[in-house]
Amino acid sequence: MNSTSTHFVPPRRVGIYEPLHQFGMWGETFKHNIGNGGDMNTPSHIIIPNNQKLDNNNLSEDTSQGTGGTPHMFDQEASTSKHPDKIQRRLAQNREAARKSRLRKKAYVQQLETSRLKLIHLEQELDRARQQGFYVGNGIDTNSLSFSEPMNPGIAAFEMEYGHWIQEQNKQICELRTVLQGQVSDVELRLLVENGMKHYFDLFRMKSAAAKADVFFVMSGMWRTSAERFFLWIGGFRPSDLLKVLLPHFDVMTDQQILDVCNLRQSCQQAEDALSQGMEKLQHTLADCVAGGRLGEGSYIPQVNSAMERLEALVSFVNQADHLRHETLQQMRRILTTRQAARGLLALGEYFQRLRALSSSWATRHRELT
Repeated sequence: MNSTSTHFVPPRRVGIYEPLHQFGMWGETFKHNIGNGGDMNTPSHIIIPNNQKLDNNNLSEDTSQGTGGTPHMFDQEASTSKHPDKIQRRLAQNREAARKSRLRKKAYVQQLETSRLKLIHLEQELDRARQQGFYVGNGIDTNSLSFSEPMNPGIAAFEMEYGHWIQEQNKQICELRTVLQGQVSDVELRLLVENGMKHYFDLFRMKSAAAKADVFFVMSGMWRTSAERFFLWIGGFRPSDLLKVLLPHFDVMTDQQILDVCNLRQSCQQAEDALSQGMEKLQHTLADCVAGGRLGEGSYIPQVNSAMERLEALVSFVNQADHLRHETLQQMRRILTTRQAARGLLALGEYFQRLRALSSSWATRHRELT
């Protein structure tokens, strides 16, 4: 066939069972050549120029290369090309099949990600059990681990993020300690302070997402060590108590700074009292909802549903408590100088490091005694 009449099929995505339409295009070209130089009444398979002779060797070569074929193939493809609606329907079916294939692939990837988070959660449960002394001899007291409960992907993601958060905090503490012991410009020190502040704000954002997934997990503080849980208040630290811990570690403060810190601590205590009273009222309300109804009815679905509606307020309490912590850090940053703020972040980080070290030492002592 003449090379000038050859059509190349543009590359595109092909479905798994999508038929190839190149033959239809060859049929169109073949019919076009007939219309230009051949007799329309002459069958397409016998049109041969007068000055051309068929050679047996050429015929066998074409046959071996697959260029030969049944003559009615082109007629069949040419007739198929006369039905564009049929081709469009076939293309639409192929596109729909490709779309469904992409959806199945996306669902499979999501399933793999969920399985990965479950594995991470199980590993963290084993680490937590090891720290709390749940090992008995060379085995594990499986009654202490609640693996039968369904896995919450949101909580597994939070625990993984919190582990990375702790690693980053330890890194920032080392940087602050090194910088404060040497000579550094105010610009570099200010950058470290801003990064440290942002790091705590990221934790509040992570906790907000985790509270939506399982607010009881955040409230219980299971993602913290045992010593940290001892000081827990609505899923975190009390801002007023933290100010009392940090105040001795600041450099020499002006009278105005001391007054501002005292006023801030008083405001924190008032906000904490209001949130604590709200939490106490919510506990009484939930207890009344769960205990309502007649004794011995055997069905407590209405009471549970009523309590579920009121539990939404618990998420709001966690967010308000973290908002108070956020604002306390912001106000302290405004009151203190850059170097004082850097010392405050260092003292805050080392305070939590010491609590985690206390938890580890206590767990080790407990295992040695048993």
